[in-house]
Amino acid sequence: MAVIHHTFLKPTKLDLLTSWLPSRPWYHGGAGGPALAKAGGFRLDDPAGEVGIEFMVVTDTSGGEPISYLVPLTYRGAPLDGAEHALVGTMEHGVLGRRWAYDGCHDPVLVAELVALIEGRVQAQDQNTSDTPDLDVTRSCAGPAPTGFSAAIDNREGTELPAPDGAALRLHRVLRPAEDGAPALPPGATGHVAGSWSLPDGTRARGLFAVLRTGPRS
Repeated sequence: MAVIHHTFLKPTKLDLLTSWLPSRPWYHGGAGGPALAKAGGFRLDDPAGEVGIEFMVVTDTSGGEPISYLVPLTYRGAPLDGAEHALVGTMEHGVLGRRWAYDGCHDPVLVAELVALIEGRVQAQDQNTSDTPDLDVTRSCAGPAPTGFSAAIDNREGTELPAPDGAALRLHRVLRPAEDGAPALPPGATGHVAGSWSLPDGTRARGLFAVLRTGPRS
């Protein structure tokens, strides 16, 4: 069970993301850089208790319309071998000391726990409170998830982790609110994770965070 420490971070997570987000192909902001606010998210537990796992939603208000992004992050007490390209940055934690923050789509611990969440083997945890399930996060799975996902690939809308036989796990980085609050799965989807986040006007939006697709793309 992950313990949430209410302490200082230097730099803050938003500081790190302000520098990192413009380097991503799915970032849709302008040249002036993002103006970020935390808008929601949830956590997952690492069974080994070593890696912090957080799915953060941030909203950028620097452009004409606010855009919300899903940013899965892992926090480690030492560098992850072979993941230099996925490093978001380092920060000093008031209790745990130096932490290395990674784009979690490139961290095998996060990927494994996300698949476990989709399959219903683990439960989403509250982003800010220790040992508290986040009942707002929903999931589904119509059978065992594929294994053997390849390296994450970014594009204009999200991140895809291909698996053998055409299967894939796709994370929606640019979040799209469902019109009726009930996200509809795209054709070919066999599993999903959905959740809510806050909009700048104080209302709540709900949409898909991740979609599992098995079999070749039609």
